[in-house]
Amino acid sequence: MSRLTARAALLLSVPPLMWAGNAVVGRLLVGQVPPLTLNALRWLLAFALLLPVAWRVLGAPRELLARWPHLLLLGTLGVGSYNAFQYLALVSSTPINVTLIASSMPVWMLAVGALAYGVRPQRRQITGAALSLAGVALVVLRGDVAALARVQFVVGDLYVVVAAIAWAFYSWMLAAPPAHMRADAAPRVRTAGGERGWDWSEMLLVQILFGLVGAGSAALAEQALGAAPLHWSMGVVAALAFIAIGPSLVAYRCWGLGVTAAGPTAAAFFSNLTPVFAALLSAALLGDPPRWFHAAAFGLIVAGIVASSARR
Repeated sequence: MSRLTARAALLLSVPPLMWAGNAVVGRLLVGQVPPLTLNALRWLLAFALLLPVAWRVLGAPRELLARWPHLLLLGTLGVGSYNAFQYLALVSSTPINVTLIASSMPVWMLAVGALAYGVRPQRRQITGAALSLAGVALVVLRGDVAALARVQFVVGDLYVVVAAIAWAFYSWMLAAPPAHMRADAAPRVRTAGGERGWDWSEMLLVQILFGLVGAGSAALAEQALGAAPLHWSMGVVAALAFIAIGPSLVAYRCWGLGVTAAGPTAAAFFSNLTPVFAALLSAALLGDPPRWFHAAAFGLIVAGIVASSARR
């Protein structure tokens, strides 16, 4: 049974910091690297960094081919979709807005769990999700409740919602894998000491491999449709190195371990820490300090975390 331990809490606190940095860096790269191209370059570099320690998994093509539908969907959701939509959102929205709207994640986690996995949400989880959603609404309305009647979504806001739904499905697929990915039926690799199951680096390498099918295709389509050319500089290279290591390898490893230990619904509420880090980084690097409705929205999100975690 999944439960939140101190170790799981620590693991789940690392990804929000990495994701906040990813949002700020993605905003800094607007106009220098097209968003879908940025996503493909990020994962190509992450693949190259991971290959020296996870190459054995590519030596067992039968294991991959036997499970390709599941692996393709997993890679498309976690690698090809979530980050691509986030980078697209950052073209027209700010890191603070993007990360706050992404805090609707608990709503989508509960919905996906109930509809696709038959996991009935508890009342406290619904309360927490409602509070988090109220915080998201406050950001979308830019603090003007009277604007509800004339609300017009920025296209970036919609991209973030799509990204959050993709991530919810991805997280549930990690927490509740199909039979052919579990126990004795799980994929295996051969080593000098015999056969063993995939470790985290091999699992992530496979996700990146299949995710690059969609990410690479989207980047090629973006370029074919006349995207602006890349503007290479040392700053762009450093930014690519950061997003390939921190938000890609480190965050995905910690998130996978945390979701396995605490469950996807509990993990989703930790993702709401991302706006805190994003606000701090935006103020320091972008000169974009938080406004009053950002603080109010964050208060609602924290209330949602408390409500969802409260014991009976």
